[in-house]
Amino acid sequence: MEHYYLAKKTVALALVAIVLSSFSIEVSRAQGICNVSGEGLMSCKPSVTPPNPSAPTAKCCSALAHADWGCLCSYKNSQWLPSLGVDPTLAMQLPQKCKFPNPPHC
Repeated sequence: MEHYYLAKKTVALALVAIVLSSFSIEVSRAQGICNVSGEGLMSCKPSVTPPNPSAPTAKCCSALAHADWGCLCSYKNSQWLPSLGVDPTLAMQLPQKCKFPNPPHC
């Protein structure tokens, strides 16, 4: 009987964890950084995720068009990007791939 309650409690905790993680993903999508919306950042993720990054989409490039590049460059050596599955080297290539006239030099 004790195992039943323990299993039931474990399932309930797992469900709470799933709901909270789903909520935090939605919150992070709503927030942006460096003048780029969370949605814009998410549109660029396939282009900066190894092992087979895709070319940046028009939506990604549009999202980056008004970015604060000084701010974004400050993340270049951060452990934050790799922890999210983002390759910093691929991320730094986006301005060139988007054909921005004056790509930043981080």
